[in-house]
Amino acid sequence: MAGDPYKELGVSKGASAEEIKKAFRKLAKELHPDKNPGDKAAEERFKRVTAAFDLLGDAEKRAKFDRGEIDADGREQFRGFGGGSRGGAAGGFSGFGGSGNRGGFEDIDLSDLFAGFGGRGNGFGGGKGQDIRATLDVSLEEVIAGTTRRIQFSDGRMLDVAIPKGAADGQVVRLRGQGAPGRAAPGDALIELRVLPHPLYRRDGANLTMDLPISVPDAVLGGKVQVPTPDGKVVMSLPKGSNSGKVLRLKGRGAYAEGRRGDLLAKLVVTLPEEADDLLVRFAEDWRKNRPYTPGK
Repeated sequence: MAGDPYKELGVSKGASAEEIKKAFRKLAKELHPDKNPGDKAAEERFKRVTAAFDLLGDAEKRAKFDRGEIDADGREQFRGFGGGSRGGAAGGFSGFGGSGNRGGFEDIDLSDLFAGFGGRGNGFGGGKGQDIRATLDVSLEEVIAGTTRRIQFSDGRMLDVAIPKGAADGQVVRLRGQGAPGRAAPGDALIELRVLPHPLYRRDGANLTMDLPISVPDAVLGGKVQVPTPDGKVVMSLPKGSNSGKVLRLKGRGAYAEGRRGDLLAKLVVTLPEEADDLLVRFAEDWRKNRPYTPGK
């Protein structure tokens, strides 16, 4: 991500967790690819905003960033051997080694790095080279559809990572022979996929749930409404008298779990225009006066 995550979200360093969440939701709605089809600038900003919220929305990560222990990409600042920080790589990668954090390449494990001098096969004294590990941030849409992401290693190599259709959060993709060199054979690159939070959908196993705003006329009279899904927008029929809280089910439009694709559950939210015109006001006044009713009965 680079840059300042506070500036990406437009909040101060003293902002509360709720203020950070509110800022993210507002920006995510404005910048989401479904609202800006083909707008690469908006897509890139959306990714940066999501990455900023991933860091600042986690209290532990935020505290580490504020103390200077990690950078804006979640990479630990390595200050040994002269105090310089550890370098990074594009595409969510930043180094080699052991068991690090979820923001980029995992932290350097010095015991493994230097083990080859004692004969533990990392290219200096033995057989296969060390594996390298990394995390790669992916969107919900990418793991549902499957795609290929190009990444760059810290040594400048560019590689394509095939993200399987239906991949799960935490799933590891192995790139054979792309790890550290060894005398007998190179190690592998192990890429852990991390599915980013989505501004629109909430996940429940294989199912996705979302709020779907609808107008008062559509709620009363029924009609056709557009529903955004991970596969693109679809049109579905809205029954007459559809109230807030009613759930419409779109089969097979959810996420994947255990090889099965779930459904998308759209919870209706009857929404008034931000500014009510005179006709709507007169309609409401007449309704309250001549057709009173008590909600919930």
